[in-house]
Amino acid sequence: MKKHILGLAITAACALPAAAQQSVEVLHWWTAGGEAAALNVLKGNLEKQGVKWNDMPVAGGGGEAAMTVVRARVTAGNPPTAVQMMGFDLLDWGRQGVLSDLNELATKQGWDKVVPPALQKFSKFNGKWIAVPVNIHSTNWVWANKEVLAKAGVTSDPGHWTWDDFIAAAQQVQKAGFIAIAHGGQPWQEATVFDGVALSTGGADYYRRALIELDGKALNSPTTEKVFERMAQLRKLVDKDFSGRDWNVASGMVISGKAGFQLMGDWAKGEFITAKKLPGKDFLCFRTPGTQGSVTFNADQFAMFKVGADKVAAQSLLASAIMEPAFQSTFNVVKGSVPARTDVPDTAFDACGKKGMKDLAEASSKNQLLGSMGHGYAVPASIKNAFYDVITRHFNGQIDNKKAVAEMAAAAKD
Repeated sequence: MKKHILGLAITAACALPAAAQQSVEVLHWWTAGGEAAALNVLKGNLEKQGVKWNDMPVAGGGGEAAMTVVRARVTAGNPPTAVQMMGFDLLDWGRQGVLSDLNELATKQGWDKVVPPALQKFSKFNGKWIAVPVNIHSTNWVWANKEVLAKAGVTSDPGHWTWDDFIAAAQQVQKAGFIAIAHGGQPWQEATVFDGVALSTGGADYYRRALIELDGKALNSPTTEKVFERMAQLRKLVDKDFSGRDWNVASGMVISGKAGFQLMGDWAKGEFITAKKLPGKDFLCFRTPGTQGSVTFNADQFAMFKVGADKVAAQSLLASAIMEPAFQSTFNVVKGSVPARTDVPDTAFDACGKKGMKDLAEASSKNQLLGSMGHGYAVPASIKNAFYDVITRHFNGQIDNKKAVAEMAAAAKD
């Protein structure tokens, strides 16, 4: 008996430290209010399973700073367990052979059946799952303060606006003494706006040819010049202090009633929800005018880096927790995005979320679900960054429309 008790004690003594060592280190750039609240859902779920969450936030909405940190960690041979990542960045890391093979877990849990093929293209490398998608964001949204619009006398339904209707409404808001469009002057934010303007101006076929297939004729065309003309229209409707402003600060300007509109992806909704604002009552969400029926998307994914044998179990628990349908529902309700799984019901989502899920399904069925250039789901980083440079210099008045067209076409050849 004594031997049995001693054996149990030894087993427990050996097991406890192992359990206590279950932890994951997660690098991300979700530091804004709505983002942090969404991430806390995942943290809580893992902690209930005895997995300690070591948080490694790197501020910077587009993730550029985070990638610099990741490169340093990988070079030092000490990568985090998981890293928030997007699009071609995932494939680049997959190509370097530093990401885990998640196929065994993915097969067991049937990920192939529930994640849209357009998204799987970026979650797999050489047929192996290397990342776990948390959500699907769409980037062609406009957010509006309902009270500001009413005070400015804007009463028509924005869901049916053309581009010209939108510009007229924004000018009306500006004349009423408000900032028409809250904007953050950072290259990725200007590229986000450019996504919607390009889709509105040329439609899905133009967007695909110009910004995904890099067709020279499509890029070097009157349509692209029209896109830059429209970007110049928007430039006249932002305030003078937009340079360097974070996106969530711009969202706050709409929430507080300083500004009428913000063109931004659906992560902006998380800021409205965190501020206790209600869709339809306090704010409006609608697609960038002229883009109804099409969706430009990105997706937050967690790339799973190769870790030591003692950390594999915790990494698998993290991957499994991210793909859990209930988590994907809860997380995306808070985050403002929609689930990466197609089998999650929309019952918990508000009006904007339900519309987002419906629009995504419609766009996917019509082959009009398009990777976002601004967020690394259309072209590799080198070309994306070259596009950023052209778009932001044009937005800041450093080059005119024609020169911007020529430089975009040239950048696509690099």
